[in-house]
Amino acid sequence: MREGSERGQRSRKAVGLLALLSLAAMSPDAAGQELEPRAYSPSPTGASFLVVGYGRSTGGVVFDPSLPFSDVRAEVNAASLVYGRTFGLAGRLASVDLVLPYVWGSVSGEVAEEQQEVHRSGGADARFRLTLNLVGAPALSPREFATRKPSTILGASLMVAAPTGQYDPAKLINLGANRWAFRPQLGLSHPVGRWNLELYGGVWLFTDNEDFFGGSQRRQQAIGAFQTHVSYTVRRRLWAAVNATFYTGGRTTVDGVAKADLQRNSRVGATLSLPIGQRHSLKLAATTGMTTRIGGDFDSLAIAWQYVWLQRRDGK
Repeated sequence: MREGSERGQRSRKAVGLLALLSLAAMSPDAAGQELEPRAYSPSPTGASFLVVGYGRSTGGVVFDPSLPFSDVRAEVNAASLVYGRTFGLAGRLASVDLVLPYVWGSVSGEVAEEQQEVHRSGGADARFRLTLNLVGAPALSPREFATRKPSTILGASLMVAAPTGQYDPAKLINLGANRWAFRPQLGLSHPVGRWNLELYGGVWLFTDNEDFFGGSQRRQQAIGAFQTHVSYTVRRRLWAAVNATFYTGGRTTVDGVAKADLQRNSRVGATLSLPIGQRHSLKLAATTGMTTRIGGDFDSLAIAWQYVWLQRRDGK
C-alpha cells in the first residue's frame, strides 16, 4: 500500500509539472519563442492601433530524459486584445502597447506509465511595452511622415509581464506565472531597396514566485533571446517576411534545488501582412521548431486583424 501511495503521489506531481511546463511554453515564461518582424518600423505620431489575434500551437514537449514522461503532446490556443499608440518623446518616435491574453489548452501523455490528460483555460499574464527609436526615426506628423526616406533605425524597448493571469498556489497547473518579468531589447533595422533586414537582441529577467505549489519558492535564470528577420515590401502595407530566433537560459530552481531544464532552442517562421482598405490589415504567421533541447517543440499558426486610426489636428 505504501509503495502504491508513493507512486500515486509521484504520478500526480509529475502530471502537474508536465502540464505546467507545457502550457507555460505559450505564456510569457517562454517568451524567447516570439517572432515579431518590423517591431521597430517607423510610424507617424498620433497613430493608434487595435489588434485582435488568435493563435494555435500543437506539438511535443521535450523533458530531461531522466524524468518519467513519454509521448507528451500539447494543444494550446491563445486569443489576445492589443491596444497601442505612437507619440513623440524627446524628438524621437515612441510607442506604448498593452496586451491582454486569454489561453486555453490541453496536455496529454504517459506519466509514470499512466496515461494522463489535463485541461486549463483562463486569462494569462498581461503585458505592457514601451518602445523608443533612438536613431533614424524622429517623431514626424502624418504629413511629414509621408515624405520621409527609409533609413537605418536603432530602437530600444522594455516589455513588462505583470502577474495578472489565473493562478492558484494550491494547483500545479496555472496559466499565470505569479511573478513579474522584464525584457529590455535592442533592435536594428536596415532597408535595402524593397528589402528590410533586422536583428534584435534582448533578455528576459524574472522575479521569484514566492508562492509556488505547496508554498515553495521558484526561481528562474534569465533567458537571452535573439531574432533576425528579412522582409520584402510588395507595396505599401503589403509585405512578407522570413524569421528566425534563438533563445537560451531559463534554468529553474525550486527551494534551492536546481532543475535540468536549461533551454537552448531555435525556431523559424514566416509572416504575411495584407492591407484591407485604408485602416485595416490582416497578418498571418506560421512558426516551427528547428532545434529543441528542453521545452515545447511546437508548430504554430496565428492570425491577427489590425485597425489603425490617426489623431486629428484638433486632438480628437
